Amino acid sequence: MSSNADHSHHSADAHGHDHHGGHEAAHGTFKSYMTGFILSVILTAIPFWLVMAKVIPDPAVTGAIVMILGAIQIVVHMIYFLHMNTRSEGGWNMMALIFTIVIVIIALSGSLWVMHHLNANMMPMSPEMMRNMP
Repeated sequence: MSSNADHSHHSADAHGHDHHGGHEAAHGTFKSYMTGFILSVILTAIPFWLVMAKVIPDPAVTGAIVMILGAIQIVVHMIYFLHMNTRSEGGWNMMALIFTIVIVIIALSGSLWVMHHLNANMMPMSPEMMRNMP
């Protein structure tokens, strides 16, 4: 009876890897941390350069590129620093990731929608009107 109870609480696969509690995500190596760090620096430097050097004349295109690179950087952080993959924590990490992505998309699109409508509905002012403001 006790041997069955022991086997039900502790399981290992054919390779001897312990899967108890769903903690299959391995800790990173120095190489993986450095890879993540270098990718993060590159993904930070490119948007900074695009904005500061005004490489692309259209600010909407620049903003879209910065947002895309930011999304890529989020994925880099999750893979290299948080060690998330589709198998870790029995798939619950992937569900949390999908939920987070949905919330971020709602927050970003809502913010951009509100800012666009605030800008479109703002009363235009001439420089003379601005000088006479209290």
